[in-house]
Amino acid sequence: MAIHIKNMKEMNKALQSVMIGMVDKMAERVYETLNYFLQEYYDSYDPIYYRRTYDFLHSAIKTEAKVIGNKVVASVYIDTDSMDNYYEATGEEVATWASQGLHGGLNTGNSTPYVWDDTMRETIENGELLKLALEYLKSKGFSVRA
Repeated sequence: MAIHIKNMKEMNKALQSVMIGMVDKMAERVYETLNYFLQEYYDSYDPIYYRRTYDFLHSAIKTEAKVIGNKVVASVYIDTDSMDNYYEATGEEVATWASQGLHGGLNTGNSTPYVWDDTMRETIENGELLKLALEYLKSKGFSVRA
């Protein structure tokens, strides 16, 4: 169905719902990838000296896309504030260690993922999000090329 646009305000309104949908899809992909690497992180080490709380495993947060000014934004992040059950470590420290491939600040010698860096590599750096955005725009009738 064709949309007739008479001015910039109408064009902004017409594109806004498309952009919100696209940003939601992209955020969902990052969220899924982050959760994949969180699970890989947990699977890479079996602790002997402590009982896991699984706070870090369930710490990924994704917000819904929303319009802020002339941008559409969504966030995917580790909620370090929710990780308050660690002995002598903050949630921020746990997340930092995981992004360095460490468990409890130690190199366990396992194939531990670098949780955040691997997530960025598998979504942004490899072009996956760009590809997803282009596919989404095409599905909405836009003619796009990369």
